[in-house]
Amino acid sequence: MQLIEFKEQTVIIAKDQPEYLPLPAHQFKNDPEGKIAFCWKLSWHERFEVLCHGVLWHQVLTFHSPLQPQMLGTEKPEMKP
Repeated sequence: MQLIEFKEQTVIIAKDQPEYLPLPAHQFKNDPEGKIAFCWKLSWHERFEVLCHGVLWHQVLTFHSPLQPQMLGTEKPEMKP
């Protein structure tokens, strides 16, 4: 699974932090929740695994801080420029 760039992206998080992968993102303007969207591309093997098993594992590095709300989905959110 890889993060991919997309036309609506407005920022690349961790762009100049070599210890992390660059994270193309869309920051929603004036969103009261501070929503940010990312896009992931699954390999053929990963697609097959999800199709057959219907399971996707999600890991978050919290560095022992409180967990932030997370939301995964298959539908693209509406992103205005």
